[in-house]
Amino acid sequence: MVVFTSHKSTSFFFVFLCVAALGSVFMVWQKNAINGFLVLSGEQVWESPKLRPVVFNLTDFGGVGDGVTLNTQAFERAVSVVSKFGDKGGAQLNVPPGFWLTAPFNLTSHMTLFLAHEAVILGIQDEKYWPLMPALPSYGYGREHPGPRYSSLIHGQHLKDVVITGHNGTINGQGQTWWTKHLNNLLNHTRGPLVQIMWSSDIVISNVTLRDSPFWTLHPYDCKNVTIKNVTILAPVYLAPNTDGIDPDSCEDMLIEDCYISVGDDAIAIKSGWDQYGIAYGKPSKNIIIRNLIVRSNVSAGISIGSEMSGGVSNVTIENILVWESRRAMRIKTAPGRGGYVRQITYRNLTFHNVRVGIVIKTNYNEHPDAGYDPTALPILRDISFTSIRGKGVRVPVRIEGSKEIPVRNVTFQDMNVGITYKKKHIFQCAFVEGQVIGTIFPKPCRNFDQLNEQGELVKPAVSQNVTDIDYEI
Repeated sequence: MVVFTSHKSTSFFFVFLCVAALGSVFMVWQKNAINGFLVLSGEQVWESPKLRPVVFNLTDFGGVGDGVTLNTQAFERAVSVVSKFGDKGGAQLNVPPGFWLTAPFNLTSHMTLFLAHEAVILGIQDEKYWPLMPALPSYGYGREHPGPRYSSLIHGQHLKDVVITGHNGTINGQGQTWWTKHLNNLLNHTRGPLVQIMWSSDIVISNVTLRDSPFWTLHPYDCKNVTIKNVTILAPVYLAPNTDGIDPDSCEDMLIEDCYISVGDDAIAIKSGWDQYGIAYGKPSKNIIIRNLIVRSNVSAGISIGSEMSGGVSNVTIENILVWESRRAMRIKTAPGRGGYVRQITYRNLTFHNVRVGIVIKTNYNEHPDAGYDPTALPILRDISFTSIRGKGVRVPVRIEGSKEIPVRNVTFQDMNVGITYKKKHIFQCAFVEGQVIGTIFPKPCRNFDQLNEQGELVKPAVSQNVTDIDYEI
C-alpha cells in the first residue's frame, strides 16, 4: 500500500486525478462526436466543419465570375470531380470573389462548398433553366400548384457529409421576378427553394448569407444530423411571398443557432408533411434545438410549427430568441385533417419587441392539398411550456385557440412579463385549452389555467378549460 504524505506527493496525486478525469471526459467527447456538433451530457456543442484533403477552385473548371456568364457547367464539372474523392475524405470547392451566375446544380457526398468573402452565387431568373421535380411525397402536391415543382438552386439527395460554409459569401436566388410572377398568377408550377437537401445526413451549413429565395430559403427534407450556425437569411419583409427562412421538414437531430433571419414569411417553420400525404409518409420532425437567434417576420411569425405537421413534431427546444417588428412571435398552427401531433415543445428565454401577437396556437388553419384529406384526422397538441418570456410593445401577448375537436392540453406558463400596447381586458386569450400557470405572470392569465405557487401547489383551479375569449379586434 502506497501512502502519500508529503505536500509534493499530494499535489502529484491531485494532478493525476485531474488528468484522469479530463481523459475520461475526452473519451466521452470522442464517443459522442457527431459531424457538425458534439453531444456531451445531452447538450449539443458546436464543432467546426472538417477540413478536406483536396481543394479546387471554380475557375479550375471554367467558371467566370462576371455576373453574366452562365456557370452551370462549371459547377457540374467541379461536383463531378469532387465526387471521385468520397473515399479519400472528400474535397472542397472554393467559390472565389465575384458574381457567379448559374442555373440549379446538385451537390455530392463528402463535399464542402466554400464561398469566399464577396463571393456571390446568383440564381438565373428565367424559369426555363430550372428543372422540374416530382412533388414531395409527404405533400402529394407542388404546394402552390398540382403536379411537379421547380428544383432548388442548390440541391442534393441521398447525400452524406455535406458542408456549405465560407467567409460569409452569399447565395442569392434573385427571387424578385419569381415573386412578381407568383403574385400575378403567371407560374404554372410551385417555385423552388434556394437550398434544398433531401434524404441526407451529416449536413453543416455555416457562415454564409442566403438571400432573396424564389420560395422557401433553406429546406432540409427528411434529413438527420443537421447543423445550421452563423447563417444570415434575408428577403424583403413585404411582397416576397413564402420566403421562409429555414424549414426543417421531417428532420431528426437538428441544431439551429446564432442566426439572423429577416424574411417575407416565417423565419423558421418546422414541418412534417401535409394531411393524408404526410400521415402516409409518417416521418416526424424531432430532437430539434433552436437557440440564440434574432428573427423578424412582418407577414407571418418568428418561429412556427406547422401548419404542415401531419407526420408529427416532438422534442423541440426553442430558447434565447429575440423577435422584433413582427406580426407574430411564436406560432403553432394546424387544422382538422392534419392528423399527427405537436408535443414536448419547450420555449424559454424569449423576448418580443413590437410584436402584434406574442404566442399563438391556432387549430383551424384550413389549407389542404386537395379534397382527399380526412377531416376526422385530428392532430394532438399537448405538453408545451413557456418560461422566462419578456417583451414590450405587444398588442396580444397570448392567443391560444383550441377547439372542441382539437383541445390544447398541458400548457405551462412561468416567469412571464410582457408590456402591452393596448389596455384591453382580453389580452391573454384562450379557447379549449388546459394547463397551469406557475407563480405570478403578466398579463393575468385567462381562467382556463390552474394557478400554482412557485412550489407547485394549487392556489386557484381553472374555471373551465372551454372558456372562450378570443378577440380578433385587438
